[in-house]
Amino acid sequence: MTERRSMFIGGAWVQAADGQTLESLNPATGDAIGTVPKGDREDARRAIAAANVACPAWAGLSAFDRARALERIHAAVAARRDELARALTADQGKPLRAEAFDEVDELLAYWQMGAEDAKRMEGLILPSIDAAKRVFAYRVPRGVVGVITPWNWPYTMAAEVVAPALAAGNAVVWNPASSTSLCSAVMAEAIADADLPPGVFNMVTGPGSTVGDEIAVNPGTATIGFVGSIDAGRAVAARAAGKDLLLEMGGNGPLVVLDDADVDAAVEGTLAACFLNAGQSCTAGERILVQGGIHDRYVAALAAAVEREIRLGDPLVDDTTMGPLNNEPTAAKTERHVDDARSAGAEIVAGGRRAAEHGSRLFFEPTVLDRVTADMEIAREETFGPVAPVSVIRDVEEAIAIVNGSPYGLLSAIYTADLRVGLRFAESVRTGWVNINEGTNYWESHLPFGGRAGSKSGVGRVGGRFSLGRFTELKTVIVSMK
Repeated sequence: MTERRSMFIGGAWVQAADGQTLESLNPATGDAIGTVPKGDREDARRAIAAANVACPAWAGLSAFDRARALERIHAAVAARRDELARALTADQGKPLRAEAFDEVDELLAYWQMGAEDAKRMEGLILPSIDAAKRVFAYRVPRGVVGVITPWNWPYTMAAEVVAPALAAGNAVVWNPASSTSLCSAVMAEAIADADLPPGVFNMVTGPGSTVGDEIAVNPGTATIGFVGSIDAGRAVAARAAGKDLLLEMGGNGPLVVLDDADVDAAVEGTLAACFLNAGQSCTAGERILVQGGIHDRYVAALAAAVEREIRLGDPLVDDTTMGPLNNEPTAAKTERHVDDARSAGAEIVAGGRRAAEHGSRLFFEPTVLDRVTADMEIAREETFGPVAPVSVIRDVEEAIAIVNGSPYGLLSAIYTADLRVGLRFAESVRTGWVNINEGTNYWESHLPFGGRAGSKSGVGRVGGRFSLGRFTELKTVIVSMK
């Protein structure tokens, strides 16, 4: 039985203006599981217009009133926790017990943080050259925030933008990724359960090439928050020229393992770095740089750990730890990168192929590649699949040169027993976040996260109160005391 979901515009559940729909498929089985409206530019314009009508009154509420509204969203999400997790597994492919419930719980944390941070926006009292004047500078919302989000973490990547945007007093128009719009609609239903004023929150499903493009270019949006691929992000940035932008884009997660590292800890970190969400993460470990003295021991331990701990299969089965890839383009790219590396001389230590016997062609074996070199596609591009590509390095200086020679600048990690070396690495590499003795997929949602300036990985920071600066601006007010 398939479900029919709707868009949310101006406080009402509606279908696309032209009646078209998109079919949602379960990546684990290939079965149709529901439909969502296939919105177009007209639908996006309706949502933007509704948001602009609602914005002044929402911005005029006290921070505490908005905080209470976000607390209601938190309660509504908590009430739908099981439904949200199951919808996520069906639509995105994450294993229910190993990952889907965790994403819903992190979603809850974002709404709680938004409620708390709404009450923490502080202003300034500045000196004037005139003793009879008082100068105040305080933060005000920007207006309507357009939000465009990806399919790999359809709940949390949306909430990390939507929650602070609402907390700061903006109205929101959200365009979720098409391949996970069905579960996104369930999240929108939870937000609607909180009874926000009509038009404050809007969701328009449909292709990013039309709905997302309209949100980016339309003069009715003041700020754009985008999470997704580099190519899509650059297109959004070009179309939104002149607007304030928050862009969280791709990376290739260099993970360095030095000779003095704790091998067991490095292997455990690598498992999470490369196989969480089947490798479909912007912080996935996609370049494993291992010093020569520890290389053989590390690779053997990693292959054994993959065999022992990564269980590919039906995402509804409790002991499954890795499900299918979400879509065919991602599976095809993963397959191409592995095949290119093998043909260029890399050794397949584990996995290396699709595993359609599990239910669909989107299943891909957890894969370990050894002797990967810089000229291979898998070393140069973002794979976004369950692959650990291992390269041999001489020392930490070579690791730093490799990281800084990459066009990406999102996150990197290093394993070493020497804290001085770890800190030197952290201060030398051009990435926005560095983990020392943790894998690349370790992060905490309240901390500032984003790409280093000048890289392809984006601009701005998400994470708790650090997002509020992107969704507000300072207004200066001068009062004459004469």
